[in-house]
Amino acid sequence: MASFNDSGQPRRSMFTRFSQWVSLHAGKPTTFVAAAGLIVLWGLSGPLFGFGDTWQLVINTSTTIVTFLMVFVIQNSQNRDTAALHIKLDELIAKNEQTRNVLLDLEELDDTELEAIRAEYEAMACAEREGKKPSQTAARASARRPAAEE
Repeated sequence: MASFNDSGQPRRSMFTRFSQWVSLHAGKPTTFVAAAGLIVLWGLSGPLFGFGDTWQLVINTSTTIVTFLMVFVIQNSQNRDTAALHIKLDELIAKNEQTRNVLLDLEELDDTELEAIRAEYEAMACAEREGKKPSQTAARASARRPAAEE
């Protein structure tokens, strides 16, 4: 279970707090404008440095380092968001008697199994669009429910 600080908030590691902060601010328009501004300043400084190799190396190295680090920071934040979303969806599936519990761990299935389930839902959606009664669609879905779940 999660531990909490004195103000009742969950305790998070320094890296988690940092990655969430960076992810939050990296997508803001002001961050984009600031980054674009730095590129413009770098471009304008070209004549001052004679458009030399070192001048080019500064921007190449800087952007490579920032990009490399951002991949890990944003991936950490994305992994946490995805895990939280899976937990929330699993809770909804587990608590709803009309859902199939086989859907609880879809992220663990291989691509072929995922495609088969996706195709089943696509067929259900097509049937619904074609005007078949929802009960016919639901009957088809429950007929495919594994015996252990019923």
